[in-house]
Amino acid sequence: MKYHIIYDGNCNLCVTFTQLLETFDGGKIFDYISMQQEEILKQFGITPKDCEMGMILIQAENPEKRWQGSEAAEEIIKLLPMGKAFITAYRILPGMKLFGDLSYEQIRDNRYDWFGRRKSTYHSTYPVGCNQGKNYPDAN
Repeated sequence: MKYHIIYDGNCNLCVTFTQLLETFDGGKIFDYISMQQEEILKQFGITPKDCEMGMILIQAENPEKRWQGSEAAEEIIKLLPMGKAFITAYRILPGMKLFGDLSYEQIRDNRYDWFGRRKSTYHSTYPVGCNQGKNYPDAN
């Protein structure tokens, strides 16, 4: 199954995370849309105001199925090898989920101050609709 990740293409931290996923995944599970690509986001009914709440993960085959913010980050990790075990352990530890949610909000709201803003928007090597991963047996 394929998923769309909507990320802030002007945020250094967000771009670094996106590039890490691109390298690790190679377009098999995820493709990417920067929050600055408003015309594409309109196709999914996403506004710039929606983007203010953080990254968004959309299931490609069922676009109504979405996660945002720390929930999106957790779901992305769950989709990676060994990710489900990591997220299960994370959620079992008392207070970790709340700590993670609050940390995500602080990072989201201060990302430019803490990590910097790019001079130009980063556009992924695996944009939405990319068929890069279709030749892999485990990719749809």
